[in-house]
Amino acid sequence: MLEGLLIGLQTALSIKMLIVVIGGCLIGTFIGMLPGLGPMSIIAIMIPVAISMGDPAAALILLAGVYYGAIFGGSTSSILLNAPGVAGTVATSFDGYPMTRQGKAGKALTIAVISSFCGGTIGAILLMIFAPMLSSVALLFHSAEYFALMIVGLSAIAAFAGTGQVAKAVLMTTIGLMMATVGQGALFNTPRFTMGIMDLQSGFGFITLAMAMFALPEALFLILRPRNIAEVSNGDIKNLRISSSEMRSMAPVIGRQSIQGFFIGVLPGAGATIASFLGWAVERNIAKNEEQDQFGKGSIKGLAAPETANNAACTGSFVPLLTLGIPGSGTTAILLGALIALNVSPGPRLMLDEPQIFWSVIISMYIGNLVLLVLNLPLIPYIAKVLSVPRNYLIPFIMFFTLMGAYIGQNNATELLLLVAFGICATALKFANFPLAPLLIGFILGGMLEDNFSRSMQLYDGVAFIWERPMTLGLLIIAAMLISKNGASKIIKNFLLFGLYINPKILNFSFISNR
Repeated sequence: MLEGLLIGLQTALSIKMLIVVIGGCLIGTFIGMLPGLGPMSIIAIMIPVAISMGDPAAALILLAGVYYGAIFGGSTSSILLNAPGVAGTVATSFDGYPMTRQGKAGKALTIAVISSFCGGTIGAILLMIFAPMLSSVALLFHSAEYFALMIVGLSAIAAFAGTGQVAKAVLMTTIGLMMATVGQGALFNTPRFTMGIMDLQSGFGFITLAMAMFALPEALFLILRPRNIAEVSNGDIKNLRISSSEMRSMAPVIGRQSIQGFFIGVLPGAGATIASFLGWAVERNIAKNEEQDQFGKGSIKGLAAPETANNAACTGSFVPLLTLGIPGSGTTAILLGALIALNVSPGPRLMLDEPQIFWSVIISMYIGNLVLLVLNLPLIPYIAKVLSVPRNYLIPFIMFFTLMGAYIGQNNATELLLLVAFGICATALKFANFPLAPLLIGFILGGMLEDNFSRSMQLYDGVAFIWERPMTLGLLIIAAMLISKNGASKIIKNFLLFGLYINPKILNFSFISNR
């Protein structure tokens, strides 16, 4: 490993590579700040540029910089405008935007930057240490295990509900699952529920749905309830510092979610989005009762958790990409295509055959996170100035970038119609006080749930995989205990099934509750 690090340092610290890292981080940060414009589209556009560079290491460093730079900067629009820049920062808006409404935009952005830096840096360290070993762990998870894992995720959906909103959360999750069935069927590969519209053959776009659930309702809310505009922060961004007590409360959250987010990112098919949601849910459910009430209302822990988890997961997603050649997300799938176009074959032998590529990417992540920290912290006062823009200008701005992001993401006008339709429905649901996050969770997990269930049934000629694979059966038992109101928390505390926390006093996995 020491020899590999030296090779990586020699490659990554050259003037050319440093310029590439800085350029990738700048592009990624800018793209991440724009609502709806995720890293997938810009990476796809930049593949010809990367190929023209001729150097596979430089190309991968550039595209990777764009990737984690977008995740790093995507929190800005989530915090300031409640318009997630990328899918992985949707959970950031849960507590980031309420802090903005309380006049703490500067503090919220500072917390996001520090959490992102720590999550990305710790993730890079873990990638360097555990990449060879984690490749074998990732191979243990097959379709059956992923199916069970999705069930566990759905069983914890009540964590995203507010007080007394469990029934509403279940209903919204069901709607999300139904929406995930639109498009080509996983088992028979035939169109379903498309109503004869060709553009729906591939289903609904996640970014379109995310923008419709968060950005567009926010703009419509400001129009329909103008009295609420006065409640929004007036752009005072003087409070940029965080106190030592706040840092102490953030430190264990950052530590836990860096590790948890990284390991979630390692699993192919998981990624930054699921890591951020799960990070928020876990921290909410292990917090003290008085702290739980603050989640969703401007909690520091609620903001630090998803920002740390999504950046750590972004780094972790390079483990299956580089060591197995398996894309862990849509973005890493594009990166895989870029590597193949550059005549590089990711896999177990990449570290032996082309160590300069593997280790230079890891070293560039250290440098990239430092660049992002230096880039974002000084710019916080200027970025947060967007709050001082008059609302009659800000509302069209939000709507313009929301519509533009939806169109660019799918490159067809149908997405605009879907965005408007879903946005109107989401606004009505918001008026009725329905939680919107469970719908997104159901939509995300629903597609993966169906795909993995279909594959498992084909491999085992039915549902025999449930009892023939011990890991699958164990995960389903855990899901059943999480759904049960009686005794689930006690059982999990006694047996420490998850093994996440050593002290049983801080364990609380009773997700299904009516607080």
